[in-house]
Amino acid sequence: MASRKDRKRGFRELLAVRPGSTVDLATFDAGATFGRAKEDAETDLANVLARLADLQGRLWAEAKHPVLVVVQGIDAAGKDGTIRVIAGAFNPQGTPVTSFKVPSPVELAHDYLWRVHAHVPGKGEIGIFNRSHYEDVLVVRVHELAPEERWRKRYAHIRDFERMLTDEGVTIVKIFLAIDPDEQRERFQERVDDPAKRWKFSFGDLEERKRWGDYRKAFEEMLEETSTEYAPWYVVPANRNWLRNLAVGEILADTLDGLEPAYPPAAEGVEGTKVE
Repeated sequence: MASRKDRKRGFRELLAVRPGSTVDLATFDAGATFGRAKEDAETDLANVLARLADLQGRLWAEAKHPVLVVVQGIDAAGKDGTIRVIAGAFNPQGTPVTSFKVPSPVELAHDYLWRVHAHVPGKGEIGIFNRSHYEDVLVVRVHELAPEERWRKRYAHIRDFERMLTDEGVTIVKIFLAIDPDEQRERFQERVDDPAKRWKFSFGDLEERKRWGDYRKAFEEMLEETSTEYAPWYVVPANRNWLRNLAVGEILADTLDGLEPAYPPAAEGVEGTKVE
């Protein structure tokens, strides 16, 4: 049950992982609504998406601020769906979306951040990462693709990498979509049962599901080690798609608002010009 105070606080405040705090995903309520009502969500989301469209238009025209949105979550957490809804408010010309899959041989021949840095957005862009450099402290850890003494150093690497980006003017928003095991099971079953979604199902998903506890520990440590004042994590309850979309949209809109993007001034003398 959400408190009256929760209903007045924005998602950006409610869902931020405070630097140095402890994260316990086992007790996190992935179905929380914080007093928001589903019947109001359609209107609320439409308003948030309108805000985002306006803010992105000004950000793109101003060409001053790069914004990086990182979206992480366990399989079936809703990464694709979230990106589809939120990015749908934007002009795609200024919104590159990068999906990080299994590294290619060329990528493996370089350090693990090499492939990531090339996709960091430029000024005026809102770049979205579907998975990210964090896979190198998640799947690499869970599947023991590198020794612990190696991947554990990567928390510091990542903090330094993100510090460098923010020092150079990049605004970073990191979203972790949290679902519970029952919700994941239902979503996997829906993929099996729906012919239109069956292509998304892999038997490998079931093997990964057996590692739920290992992934939970990896996610918790990732959040604890890399949520910083300059690049915070937000843990979003994602069992309910309507709440998930509203929360992510509001967090991003409030962040963009803080940048105060503005349309650049028109060329001198343009006002009143008659176009023949």
